[in-house]
Amino acid sequence: MKTKSMKLPGLDHPITIEPNPARVTVSAAGHIIADTRSALTLREGGYAAVQYIPQKDVDMTLLKRTDHHTYCPYKGDCSYYSIPLGGERSVNAVWTYEAPYAAVAAIKDHLAFYPDRVDAIEKQQETKKG
Repeated sequence: MKTKSMKLPGLDHPITIEPNPARVTVSAAGHIIADTRSALTLREGGYAAVQYIPQKDVDMTLLKRTDHHTYCPYKGDCSYYSIPLGGERSVNAVWTYEAPYAAVAAIKDHLAFYPDRVDAIEKQQETKKG
């Protein structure tokens, strides 16, 4: 059995996690799947920024857990969900690290969405009235 290696973020592979002040919504097949003002923006190395949305702000009744799993040496074991309303396009469209490594512990109980497997991931900044 192959052991999984754990790596720490650093200068060669930076990972930052910051609160996103915008309202973030995710839609698929004409339905709002997620709606939050508590998203976390994770930036990792040269990858595009990812919005991690608290599970409490995701309509979990629209998701179906799959048997698909992956492993990231920086974040840990990853589980997936599909969005049945989205059809084949939305298979394994959602991922989560249920027990992330300490360096990225903030993403525990959060879900992320592949942008090409949902209709939209929208960020709306609050407009100040005054």
